[in-house]
Amino acid sequence: MSSVKKFQVTFDCAEPERVARFWCEVLGYVVPPPPEGFATWDDYNSSLPAEERDSWFGCQDPTGEGPRLYFQRVPESKIVKNRVHLDVRVGTGLVGDERLAVLEAEAARLIALGATHVLTQLADEENESCITLQDIEGNEFCVD
Repeated sequence: MSSVKKFQVTFDCAEPERVARFWCEVLGYVVPPPPEGFATWDDYNSSLPAEERDSWFGCQDPTGEGPRLYFQRVPESKIVKNRVHLDVRVGTGLVGDERLAVLEAEAARLIALGATHVLTQLADEENESCITLQDIEGNEFCVD
């Protein structure tokens, strides 16, 4: 049996630091300290060749449990639905109106940070409620 591996989730985006800082707020993640020899990330960024500046940014779970998130600048914009997305799990174990109220409260918090509401799926015979949002660059994610 193989062991569980650490992994990171990588986002293609236009503004890596802006998107990373959005996800820090969503998940309670933090920006790691700048590389050795640099007082700030701005100092590090300024040391790079012009074409490499602002090309990536990362954030991490302060507990070390969750995956690192890595944001890399790409020239093309998002065109179609992303094939992988994050689920922000705030309603685990809750059902019905109680679950929907918790999901709606979290969605409201994230919309205030710049997320966009896409769809609210109400509970049916098979599934509990779920809310689909987009982050500040249009990447879909679910509040469930």
